[in-house]
Amino acid sequence: MKEFFTTQFGFSLLLMVVLIGMILTAVAYCILLERKISAWVQDRVGPNRAGPYGLLQPIADGVKFLLKEDIISANVDKALFLLAPGLAFTVAMIGFAVIPWAGTVRLGDSVVAVQVASVDIGLLYILAVGSLSVYGIVLGGWSSNNKFSFHGSMRAAAQMLSYEIPMGLSILVVVMTCGQLRLEDIVAGEAGQMGTTWNVLLHPAAFVILLVTVFAESNRLPFDLAEAEQELIGGYQTEYSSMKMAFFYLGEYVHMITASAFVAVLFLGGWELFPFSDRLGWAWLQWLNHDESIWAMLCRFMVMSGKVGSFIFFFMWIRWTLPRFRFDQLMRLAWRGLVPIGLGLVVMTGFCVYAGQPATPWAPVGDVVIVAMVLLWTVLMKPRATGRQSHLPPVLLDVT
Repeated sequence: MKEFFTTQFGFSLLLMVVLIGMILTAVAYCILLERKISAWVQDRVGPNRAGPYGLLQPIADGVKFLLKEDIISANVDKALFLLAPGLAFTVAMIGFAVIPWAGTVRLGDSVVAVQVASVDIGLLYILAVGSLSVYGIVLGGWSSNNKFSFHGSMRAAAQMLSYEIPMGLSILVVVMTCGQLRLEDIVAGEAGQMGTTWNVLLHPAAFVILLVTVFAESNRLPFDLAEAEQELIGGYQTEYSSMKMAFFYLGEYVHMITASAFVAVLFLGGWELFPFSDRLGWAWLQWLNHDESIWAMLCRFMVMSGKVGSFIFFFMWIRWTLPRFRFDQLMRLAWRGLVPIGLGLVVMTGFCVYAGQPATPWAPVGDVVIVAMVLLWTVLMKPRATGRQSHLPPVLLDVT
């Protein structure tokens, strides 16, 4: 039995079980963390009754969801109504499979990758799985037979499909720069093994685009138009209760964890502690980046987990800081801002690759120039938004 877990297949099965347990536990405490962060932002105490410092609050929340009455309206499409929450949660749970968490580790005579599935199209797998998340939301809204739910699901579909385009463009910039679709090879390239560095230093604009689109894909503030309580009650979740509603929330947090790991791999060097660390030649950094011992693997996993945790904190901080966009602002940001910038970055990166300099130090300058050009074009071409029809006379304000 021990020999089985030293093979890549056996180790991947064991890693999958461990990661599922860790992610589900992290999701429970992410909910507590979010409530604590919201309390900190709003100058409140936050949950502090269930256990010491409120640490048992996730267990109390889980018991509450389990004991709530499970109500199903008479006019819903019951099969799809029950399928939608499970689909949203399942799709979110399978995305982590191709994430490289800590390089490789030696187990006996075998060297195995700390990755559930090491495939040639790992990056495309992440994109494919992420695009499936819209189905759970659309099915939930449509099957509820409720106009607020349906409106929320249509908003979510339009938002997620629109923001997948700039997301794909920002990822394409990384693919062209590194020349790889394997996520572990992209991390190796960022660590300096292929003559490049962290992609956030080469293409900061692509990093910002991916970060914004991850917010939109996760349906989190300021992009939570699909469940805007002031307009749609609860959006696509309006008719859901008990554990079915909990599955939607769990899927959102799991998606946030997977997306954080994905951004860390693509732009922040994965398990590399800081940029250019491999080129310093320090012994402890060489041990951390390349050693195949279990202790080095655990240290790399902690570095990767720290980056994921930092992104999760950032997501929560933004949620409780920025107000919600209007839907027209949401669409304008995607189609008149992020898409033109993404296209410009792809064209610029294509020229760099054609010139044989995909990791040129002039790439960040090109990013700044493209962003400035798009912003200038947007300012010059943007009609003045007053909230009134164009044929109506202007509003005269008496300030005396």
